[in-house]
Amino acid sequence: MKIMTALAILGTLGLTAALPNAEPHPVAPTPQEVRIFNTVKVKLASGEQVVGGTVATPDPEIYCAVANAGFDFTWIEMQHSPLSYTDVARMIWACRDAPAIPFIRVPDATEGDIQKATDIGALGIIIPMVDDLQKVRDAVTFAKYPPMGKRSQGGGQYRAIWGADYRAAANDNIMIVAMIESPAGVEIAREVAATPGVDVVFAASSDLGSFTGLRQGDADYEALVTTIRDETLSAGRSLGGPLAWMGDREGYSFFQGPSATSLIRTGARVALEAADPCRNLPAGVAPVEGADPCADR
Repeated sequence: MKIMTALAILGTLGLTAALPNAEPHPVAPTPQEVRIFNTVKVKLASGEQVVGGTVATPDPEIYCAVANAGFDFTWIEMQHSPLSYTDVARMIWACRDAPAIPFIRVPDATEGDIQKATDIGALGIIIPMVDDLQKVRDAVTFAKYPPMGKRSQGGGQYRAIWGADYRAAANDNIMIVAMIESPAGVEIAREVAATPGVDVVFAASSDLGSFTGLRQGDADYEALVTTIRDETLSAGRSLGGPLAWMGDREGYSFFQGPSATSLIRTGARVALEAADPCRNLPAGVAPVEGADPCADR
């Protein structure tokens, strides 16, 4: 009885491990490190800039061309296109090993849109028209598994693309991009940027002009853009904008690049210019008949 009492006292004091044959306290397991496979997130965290090529056509070959062209991510455009989730699922699957990470601009921040987008393998969810704080909060909730959100665990091709540990790693890899496109959105820029789960706040240059009637360079327009920039960077979030802003606006690190059709036009122009044997000679002088057609130009 005395021995049992002593053991009880020592156990209360946490000293039973010092006694012979005493059971040691269990050691808490070391938390398993979460695998990060979203290279866009890694690059932004290291201070790099990232650019996405925009795709709005269902052709998997065009998607693959963009996804393998050197972009950091693909901006799959579902807000302003007739693309269906079946189309996009096929596109992502066709180039599941491409280096560009699939981001989808969903039609709206609904539970159904975000559930489908994540199930087919998107690691970036771009939320358009953020002019209400609840909208961006809901987007985070729908994109994240419990306990952070309430995304349901259904079927999809996400596991086949990203690996068997997808469920455990998804919350740390899926990114939320909040697009501010109107003065109402600018008014809540601070709260949007401070929302847990938001990774990027994007200044939508064209729509800011459309909603205000102002042009880039106007003082009032620039004041709106400056507010978005300052609030985003103050909150420690990445700042997004059009690719044209990469060179002359500080603080931006996430850019929407050209559309697939624009890239085709540019590629055609470059190819045609490269095929012109006189491209490096001055124009305006007719070649001498019978001579090298470029010799006198």
